[in-house]
Amino acid sequence: MPFRVNPGRNSGHHEDQMDYYAINALRENHAGWSLLRAQNAPLAVSFFMAAFTGPNQRNLGRQQLIDSLDDVLFGLRDTYGEDKFPRQASEYLDDWAAPEKAWLRKYYVPGQDEPRYDLTAAAEDVVRWVESLRGRDFVATQSRLTSIFAVLKQLVQQSETDPEVRLKELQRQRDGIDAEMERIRGGNIRVMTAPEALDHFQQLTTLAKDLLSDFREVEQNFRKLDRQVREQIATWDGTQGELLESIFANQQDISSSLQGRTFQGFWDYLMSPQLRTELRDLLQRATQIEALAKQDNLHTVVNLHQDWLPAVEQTQGTVRQLSQQMRRLLDDKVFLENKRIMQLIRSVESGALATREQPPSGDFMAIAAPSVDITLPFERPLYEPSRRVLVDDDILTADDADVDAGALFSQFHVDKERLKANIDAVLAEAEQATLAEVTAAYPLSQGLAEIVAYYQLATESDWASINPEAEQQISWQLPDGSIREATIEQIIFGRPA
Repeated sequence: MPFRVNPGRNSGHHEDQMDYYAINALRENHAGWSLLRAQNAPLAVSFFMAAFTGPNQRNLGRQQLIDSLDDVLFGLRDTYGEDKFPRQASEYLDDWAAPEKAWLRKYYVPGQDEPRYDLTAAAEDVVRWVESLRGRDFVATQSRLTSIFAVLKQLVQQSETDPEVRLKELQRQRDGIDAEMERIRGGNIRVMTAPEALDHFQQLTTLAKDLLSDFREVEQNFRKLDRQVREQIATWDGTQGELLESIFANQQDISSSLQGRTFQGFWDYLMSPQLRTELRDLLQRATQIEALAKQDNLHTVVNLHQDWLPAVEQTQGTVRQLSQQMRRLLDDKVFLENKRIMQLIRSVESGALATREQPPSGDFMAIAAPSVDITLPFERPLYEPSRRVLVDDDILTADDADVDAGALFSQFHVDKERLKANIDAVLAEAEQATLAEVTAAYPLSQGLAEIVAYYQLATESDWASINPEAEQQISWQLPDGSIREATIEQIIFGRPA
């Protein structure tokens, strides 16, 4: 993914043209460099590995981090003595998340009082670099060369504008595929050797970790843009239209930039049901390769796409904050405009009172000539007498002996949260599902009342639709073993975007 940007890098110097002054500025200002120079850098880096990069976790709560850091400090103090790390775990967290260090990002989630923490992009770069210092027993080379060739071929072929050249290349690929199929039919099947499989597996895990690391930097860049928009709103002196035009231009810059277009392409790829199914199938088949059976981190390969989804969703949420800021801006501007109008009205009223006793000479105000509203006779409705409704008010005495009062005490409650959980469980395997499919996976236990509850959930949800043109049969079993059926309109539940 070609959108990895170092936020602390001097934008005035290219990566290959950094001079002494740019490097010295990084040494003085970059959060990653300050982490390497810190006295407790081994404690911070090892804790970041244990809490974040090792288990591949993000957005951890404060108490959870304090408990983890207390365990680490207890082991170190037992080895080096109580004076080695005298501060409390909470003090270390506050110090690492302070703006002057910025190794951790501290923030609050709406609706929660406990702060959350995540690694900054600079701190993650340091962790990855420290991990690389210990060396590797097995260095992937062949898979890197294969990846280079694959990317280079795609770059050249997909950029070619001559139709004849494109057709020749496709013909050559088809001839190669035909030849490979003939070799397989003849029993000549080439299987990747164990070293080659390990080579490609290591390249796969490395690229997956790099991709998750990229998300932190992409999100940080979007947060930086969001902060710039907030500052622009707070200090704006021009008109409301000019400010909105500037904000929309910033959003357009996100979408049209190389980073924004690449990120949007990755999001579209990840949201495609066909591509996600293919990716999940390939990952599952990769875990069944015999040469990789002894790899410790083999199980993590299956969950690659599950690790990407929360990271991408959090990045998308940062972009959505820009729209929320514009909405708040409009609300604030409307309030200020109304306040200004009231001030003008008060000034006119006070001016009129001041000149009431001594009006100015001559004409000082022009009033439009009075006009008469014309109403045509036929626009008025004709008289319509009220209707009398006869009510039969005979009072009949009911016989209480024939009334079964047991129904008043046999009421029950339908748990809508359980029904929502049933719908979410079915949508975890499909993009959409009908009510018949949901009840087939989770049979009705409370009869018609449960169907009514499902119907209410569908009418209240933005991700459900009711098709009156189609019908569906819902059946359930009574306690005595008999079967009841209901014919209702087709209800379709969709997976929220």
